[in-house]
Amino acid sequence: MHLSSRVKGVSDSITQSLNEKASKMMDEGQVVYNLSAGQLPIKPPQEFIEKIQAQLNFLKSYQYSPVAGVGELRKKIADQHAKSRHISNENLDVILSNGSKQSIYFALGALIDPGDEVILLAPYWVSYPEMIKFWGGVPITIKSNVFDAFSPAMEDIVKALTPRTKAIIVNSPNNPAGVHYSEQWMKFLALVLKDYPDLWIISDEVYSSLVYYDPAPTYFYQHAPELLERTISIGAISKTLAATGLRLGWAIAPSQVVAGITRIQGQATSGPSSLIQRALLEFDNGLEEKFLGPVRVHLRKSASLVREMFREKGLQNLWYQSHSAFYFMLDFSRSPMFSRYIEEHGEGDHSAAICQEILERHGVVLVPGSDFGLTNSARMSLTMEEVPFQEALERLTSYLTQA
Repeated sequence: MHLSSRVKGVSDSITQSLNEKASKMMDEGQVVYNLSAGQLPIKPPQEFIEKIQAQLNFLKSYQYSPVAGVGELRKKIADQHAKSRHISNENLDVILSNGSKQSIYFALGALIDPGDEVILLAPYWVSYPEMIKFWGGVPITIKSNVFDAFSPAMEDIVKALTPRTKAIIVNSPNNPAGVHYSEQWMKFLALVLKDYPDLWIISDEVYSSLVYYDPAPTYFYQHAPELLERTISIGAISKTLAATGLRLGWAIAPSQVVAGITRIQGQATSGPSSLIQRALLEFDNGLEEKFLGPVRVHLRKSASLVREMFREKGLQNLWYQSHSAFYFMLDFSRSPMFSRYIEEHGEGDHSAAICQEILERHGVVLVPGSDFGLTNSARMSLTMEEVPFQEALERLTSYLTQA
């Protein structure tokens, strides 16, 4: 069968294969701890569920929505975004999509032509490079490390800018690092961006409310509001309302960009779920803080468990302070087991192979760091309930300490 070169160029997901193996192990009766989850193991707020139930009685809940989404909800989201960021939403518009992934994908489609370069700040979300390549763009990676709190150096960003650079994607709070860029870093970024007036910025802010240690995130456009003229901000209900399966995200951008994204969406998927839009329109967003309070406590407790377990097992040099989103990055290269692994398998990036070994020997599922642009590492989710999470950490640290 002849498939398109476009499809052949998309990388397979190692995460999917690991999860398939984990499912098979569980079917065989083995105990498996899945630390790959990018979602909360709870239902959305009861008030939101009730709004969904109430909208089941209306015909419009089952009919097409406008391609860009229900106008009243778009305005509500725009106003809420402006209020929370202390900015003006003048000349900004909103398009609702089937999740933030679609919002980013169509935004890239509206911006880039074949050969255009898009800067990614590693660690980055796994889908960014594949989305860029699918539209014919070229991903350019800027690396960072734990010693710099996973904040790429501004001089490295500047060096990467070329006449072909069309956009940069900034993800804060960051998936997979579990940190957000400091206010000082954002101020410096704003200064850099002001010097490149043709550069677009996609600001992925899906985890903006999931911060469990102060200070809260700020954004470059708060320090230079004129940058809003070329910024696309991405949001969703997936993380903040524990509603990944309901598939509702959005892009907030200048009107002409939203019009371009709308043309793509109109020919691809049309508008997102009318039912969920209508329920969200009726939902009191002030209840989000009440809902997220216990979530933040849980994430903070999980982060503390990681710190305590690493200290107890002599793995302090693997620890850093995560403070937002759901995640923690494990640097295998700084653990006792890595020297043994290199002796057995040679130099190179062994992220996927090590994650495979951890799953097979200890029943713990991690996401290989190579998918995020970091070698010899893995992403660990902090969302699991306390007791099984502690059990998973016991198994994981047992592996990491095997010299």
